Order: sequence, then structure tokens, then C-alpha cells
Amino acid sequence: MDFVSYYDKILIIMTKLIKIFDTTLRDGEQAPGCSLNIQEKLEIARQLARLNVDIIEAGFPISSPGDFESVKAIAINIKGPVICGLARCQEKDIKAAADAVKYAEKPRIHVFIATSPVHMKYKLKKSPEDVLKTAVKMVEFAKTLCKDVQFSAEDAGRSDPKFLYKIVKAVIDAGATVVNIPDTVGYTMPEEFGCLISDIIKNVPKINKIDLAVHCHNDLGLSVANSLAAVKAGANQVECTINGLGERAGNAALEEIVMGIETRKSYFNVSTNINTKEIYKTSRLVSNLTGMIVQANKAVVGANAFAHEAGIHQDGVLKERTTYEIMNPSDVGLTKSEMVLGKHSGRHAFADKLITMGYDLPKKDIEKAFNSFKDLADKKKEVSDRDIESLIKDEISVVPETYKLDYLHVASGTEEKPKATIRLTYKDKTIEDMCEGDGPVDAVYKTIEKLTGIKATLVDYIIQAITGGTDALGEVTVRIKKGNNIYSGHGAHTDIIISSAKAYLNAINKLIEEN
Repeated sequence: MDFVSYYDKILIIMTKLIKIFDTTLRDGEQAPGCSLNIQEKLEIARQLARLNVDIIEAGFPISSPGDFESVKAIAINIKGPVICGLARCQEKDIKAAADAVKYAEKPRIHVFIATSPVHMKYKLKKSPEDVLKTAVKMVEFAKTLCKDVQFSAEDAGRSDPKFLYKIVKAVIDAGATVVNIPDTVGYTMPEEFGCLISDIIKNVPKINKIDLAVHCHNDLGLSVANSLAAVKAGANQVECTINGLGERAGNAALEEIVMGIETRKSYFNVSTNINTKEIYKTSRLVSNLTGMIVQANKAVVGANAFAHEAGIHQDGVLKERTTYEIMNPSDVGLTKSEMVLGKHSGRHAFADKLITMGYDLPKKDIEKAFNSFKDLADKKKEVSDRDIESLIKDEISVVPETYKLDYLHVASGTEEKPKATIRLTYKDKTIEDMCEGDGPVDAVYKTIEKLTGIKATLVDYIIQAITGGTDALGEVTVRIKKGNNIYSGHGAHTDIIISSAKAYLNAINKLIEEN
């Protein structure tokens, strides 16, 4: 018997629902190098809908034509969650947000203005009275365009509590359906933030008529702790991102908040609508498309989250899983089953395995993935689930292949200067050249730079072995910088030099697509 589950079932009589507001596509994308195109945002939004988040903050429509179109596309195509657009307390922002989200089944406009003394004095150059008037006026304006209006008091964690009570009451009277209390710079401590939420509930009339939300940043590593303290204090909506992506040190991680609530049901006495079995897949998708690698010791979704090295731990888990595992790996979508298909496996078995792994691909993409699987199976005796997952990410790209690798040859040695010869396919023709470099990867990248004519700075170069063994599939993730923008790329192959070339080309193609 699972003691923890039994204990929870005994103690839980009734639970309050905590709404999960995912801002991966807005705040998460603001992290340097996390730029996504419309197709990638749609792919993530579809997965967030499968995850069953309550609200998707799809972007900041006024910030760029591309962001407006992304929010609009998500509003049109994604069913189920509320689709939200961010706006400053300015009429032009609010109008843009309304125009973008109006196509959604359940649209929301999210307006914000700073309320801390330092922000009001130095950033806004407004008095508290002016900020209050602006907040009320803009909530009223937003309400004329959308029934569901959320208001955020930016930098609430450093705001005067009495002023917060006043502005929260005023925007509720003006028609706000949700009020968000953000710890914008990750300044507060959990007990302190929990008390702030409790005090707002005690001091603001009609607070029980709206949803009270929190949005915590991770500058001191406390975003999840602060969010959960707020839940315990009475907040019923939590803003978070997949893998904790976001500005600076990031946001509260959705997977940690949800599994914290799920694992400690008897403590929080609340629940969420999240389909936890989609957590791992969502984490991997966001990591792949943003190029932001999940650290091995990351809670819930890291490679080591359910790994046991110490003998005492291994012995305990073998005797009874709950001795050292407070979560069941299968609850977050992890499975210990391995694909034992090899080079003699057919399309039907391969397609069936994809379904069991949670992939719903069109026939043409299944065929493309199958061909790559057969090529890999010729090089490896057995192909694991992780191998298949990596192949799908590599082959089924939502970025048009303006440049495609056709041929690569590298010569390198202790007494030979590395050089790479590369042939690319470009606009139905092939182009070829050769360059030397300080190492084989440097030679490859210089050759690609020469062939494409695109000079960019390599910011990050990360290699991961998908499985053990000398025949392991190797993943390479790169981030390149051109001007003020950073673009990520991904490549997978048993030859790490080929992986490196594919990753760099993927980043180049993304750069081309977005310019």
C-alpha cells in the first residue's frame, strides 16, 4: 500500500481548485535566447492544452507584429484554456490585446501597472494617486472590450501594503475579474509573501468575488516556495512557466508547483486540473524548442529526479518505492519501458510505439520519423524511447529548412589542421565549400557561415548523450546571437560532428525565418 496516498485520502474531505496560469509563451519567452516562431508557439500551446492548464498567457500583442499574430493564432486554434494577452495600462496596448484574443473561446485581457515606490518614482514618474486613477480607468476600458479582465500590481512584493489594499479594491470595483499580486523581482520570503496574501484577503472587501493570483520570480530561488505559501494563505490562481523559464533567474516552475500540491494534498487541501502525466513531455518539448536545457538535478523533470545512486537508497527503493520516492515517476509521464525495436521492425510497430509515447503525428511525419529510425537502427542494436524522442525533435521541425545538410566530411588529427567540407541544399540547388578551423566543430561552423553568408556569434554549445554506450545518439543544442537576438538550434545523430552541423543549421534557419 502507498502510505502517502492512503494518508492523503484519509485526511482530504474537500479541496479548493487552484487555477494554473501558464505564462511560458509570454514571460518564459522573454528569457534571452528563448525566441519562438508562430508554429513553435502553437505547438507548445497545443501541448499546454493537453496538459490542461486553465489559462495560457499567449504573449504581449503590442510588443511586435509577430507577437500579435502569435497570440491571434493561438486564440483561433487552441480550445479549452482561457487565452490571455498582456497589456500595459495604456489604451493602445489594451486595444491590441483585445484584437488578438477576441477569437478565443474564452478570451482574457491582462493589464498591469507598477505599484512599488521605486517603480512609481523612477520608472513611471507618477504619484500613487495617478497610478490608482490610471489603473481604474484602464480596467474600465478593458472591460468594455472583454468580460474577463485581470489586473496585476507589478512589484507588489515591494509595495506599501495599504496602497495595495486600496488599488486592489478599486480595480475590483472597476470590474476586474482576477487580481494578481506579483513578486516581480523575487524579493520576498515565503512567510512574508504568505502574510501579504492573507492581509490582502482580510483587508479588501469583495476579494472573495474574484480570483486572487500570484506571480513569483526566482531571483533568490524562492519562486515556488513563495507561490505555495500564497496558495496556503488563500490565493487560488498561480502564474508559472514550464521548466521555470523567464526573465533573469526565471519564474516559478509549473511542474514543481503542481507536484508540490499533488504530493502534499493533505497539507494544502487543494487540487489542480493539470493532467500530470503530460508534465514530462511538456518539459521536453519546451526545452527542445527554446534550446534551454533542463539541468540534471532539476526537481520533477530532471534526468536525475528519479535516479538512485547510493546503495542504501537503491536497497530501500527495491524493497518499497516510497522509502525514497515521494512521487511515482509514471505520474509525471515518465516510463521505465524501453523500445526494443531494431532494424527489422516495421512501420506498424513503430507507429504504435509513437502512440504509446504520446505522439499524434500526421502520416507524412510518421514516415519521415520511421526512415530516420531505420537509419539509426542500422547503427545501434536497440533503439530506446529517448532515442526516438530525440529523432522526432530533430526530424519533425516546425522551422522551414532553408539550408539542409547534404554532405559533410571532416579531416582532423594531432598533426593536421582541422578542415571541413560541406555541401548544403539551398533553393533546389547544392552549394559546397571547405574551411579550416581550430577544431572540427569550429571548421564546420566556419564553413556553414561561409556557405550561408550569415555571420553570428556562438553563445552556447551543449552536448548530451541520449543513452549509454559508444553508439549513443548525441544531441547538440546551440544558441547563436545576431544583433540583439538569440536563436537556438537542435541536432541529433550518432556522429556528434553531424549533430553539431545540424544544430547550427537549425539555428540559422530559425534566424532566417524570423527576419
